[in-house]
Amino acid sequence: MSEYRLRKGKEILFILAISILTFVGILPLFHIIVTVFMNGLPVILERGFTFITGTLGEGGIGPAIAGTFILIFLSSLIGLPVALLVGIHAYEYPDSKIGRATKTLLQIMLEFPTILVGVFAMSVIAIPMGTYSAFAGAFALAIILMPYVAVYTQEAMRQIPFTYREASFGLGLSRMKVIFKILVPLAKRGILTGVLIGMAKVAGETAPLLFTAGGLYQSYPTSITQPVGAVPLLIYTLVQSPSKADHAMAWGASLVLLLIFLLIFIPVRLSLREVKL
Repeated sequence: MSEYRLRKGKEILFILAISILTFVGILPLFHIIVTVFMNGLPVILERGFTFITGTLGEGGIGPAIAGTFILIFLSSLIGLPVALLVGIHAYEYPDSKIGRATKTLLQIMLEFPTILVGVFAMSVIAIPMGTYSAFAGAFALAIILMPYVAVYTQEAMRQIPFTYREASFGLGLSRMKVIFKILVPLAKRGILTGVLIGMAKVAGETAPLLFTAGGLYQSYPTSITQPVGAVPLLIYTLVQSPSKADHAMAWGASLVLLLIFLLIFIPVRLSLREVKL
């Protein structure tokens, strides 16, 4: 009986320790969200709809919001097709020289300093063009996005039981049809998770845009070959100002950036139905 109570006591202590550590782990996230809401919401409510649609001179961050969505769209347009193909290749040929080199390179790119990506994009696009531009910023962000999508694509496809692959080949399907008609749809939940994480990553990036985007806050962007603003870049600029009004605007912009992430990530994530294998 005493041995049973001892085991039961250890089990309770283990569950209690895990619960406490879990709470400690997620506490910083909740603290960030609550702090941003408490400091940013009064600013947005005070300035009203102008804060979302107006220019910086009008007390708003409309051009920065538009620039953020332009950069996310362009970087996804550039990076997603390449990242998906790279992830599929790494899954299909894991033991080849190219496959092993690709996997190593992807791991390096995940940890690579993003500011150096900005310097690279500046040297190959911004300087030859002679100006900052949305395209240069999107190119830098696409490089940052690609390894996340590629790694998640590879790992998601590795989770699919090999029997699905064998059965597909047994039905006489070609390799391309097996990959794109069978395996990719089965792995779509993991792939889209990687896409969302990559998009969330680039939506909050600042360092690469310092060398590529330039910043445009007094008017809305009209061309991808011209400078463009972004919410994180605007926040970086505002917090360097000694003005309390600028700091208040930075809190409001931080809340907008948080809402952009939540509005993109949560609905799509919840709408994905888990594939039963």
